[in-house]
Amino acid sequence: MTEQPTTGPDSRADEAIETVFRIESPRIIAGVARIVRDIGIAEELAQDALVAALEQWPEAGVPDNPGAWLMATAKHRAIDLVRRRERYARKLAEVGRHLETVAPHHLDEPSDPDDIDDDLLRLVFTACHPVLSAESRIALTLRLLGGLTTPEIARAYLAPETTVAQRIVRAKRTLATKGVDFEVPYGPEREARLGSVLEVIYLIFNEGYAATAGDDLLRPALCEDALRLARVLAELMPKEPEVHGLVALLELQESRAAARTGPNGEPVLLRDQNRRRWNRMLIRRGFAALGRADAVATGGPGPYALQAAIAACHAQAYAYEDTDWRQIAALYDLLAARAPSPVVELNRAVAVSMAEGPEPALALVDALAAEPALRDYHLLPSVRGDLLARLGRTAEARAEFERAASLARNERERELLLARARECDS
Repeated sequence: MTEQPTTGPDSRADEAIETVFRIESPRIIAGVARIVRDIGIAEELAQDALVAALEQWPEAGVPDNPGAWLMATAKHRAIDLVRRRERYARKLAEVGRHLETVAPHHLDEPSDPDDIDDDLLRLVFTACHPVLSAESRIALTLRLLGGLTTPEIARAYLAPETTVAQRIVRAKRTLATKGVDFEVPYGPEREARLGSVLEVIYLIFNEGYAATAGDDLLRPALCEDALRLARVLAELMPKEPEVHGLVALLELQESRAAARTGPNGEPVLLRDQNRRRWNRMLIRRGFAALGRADAVATGGPGPYALQAAIAACHAQAYAYEDTDWRQIAALYDLLAARAPSPVVELNRAVAVSMAEGPEPALALVDALAAEPALRDYHLLPSVRGDLLARLGRTAEARAEFERAASLARNERERELLLARARECDS
């Protein structure tokens, strides 16, 4: 008689460990990095805590606060490491003794939210140090802060996985050999790193807003982390218009989250969303942040403020049919001039299709077919399929949707694209 597989305590513990570590690893790495002052070592100690959980939780059970347990374990191991290394003697006196004698019981409790944010910001600014290339800064921070895997980062970057993996390894090695401090810089140095920091936060949010792979379209924890970081950064740098622009963009995008999936997690296209489910509080926050960006801007809106203005156009329309597509197309024209990229041009083509019709937009999309960065980008054939379907060229549209589905790595997106391909047959 064949024994049927069961779901026992071990498998439940493993699932809990995987879920908790995915969510908590950025905070653990950031908290430990504050002690050891080395991002690479901090990541190793976080992994050590994960191994300890894998060894202990199946027997002892999942703790009531698993995130705090992992953080405490990693911090204790960090203190042990500091104690073992003579070159960290002063740090042991300043940090290790304080943690052990002043408030050791706090290690078993969740960290203060403000402390978490401060540590995460230190992690972002450290990973965005000028000793690293711009690509390495973003890849490293997405890995450490966003908890993204190398394939996910490669997808967000439209870059080969091997290239991204090499960037991450070299970045950690460079930060260690250069002795980069784990800190939020001040003055001109902070301004110099701001562009990379904003891009990191933006890409983390995007991965949460539309996951590149897996069975779920949304990864809400990433959106929450990115939005919280953007808000804290706006408090730190109130005179930077692009910081407020990014906050506005994320607030407005996040306002649609509840309407972007159906009862079973399936994607809901913008035109089909129930706008009564859009979060009006987040929309108000987005408009307020956009107003702050305009108030402190001196040279016209930057790329994030322009994208926020586009999102604001959608938020102002109480029905899809009320959307001011000509205004959106004009804003994309400005965005293409300020921050040109193939993805911006593709989005501009979508706006043009709604403002002027699918035929002129199809010419814009076809002009992007030779762009290397879009060669394996599933949204290019998806947009082209939509335009062809609107032109009545259903056989071509079906082929484009099927190609887009073959390129999509998110199961929900793939299902949607295959459904659109079947619609072409009917």
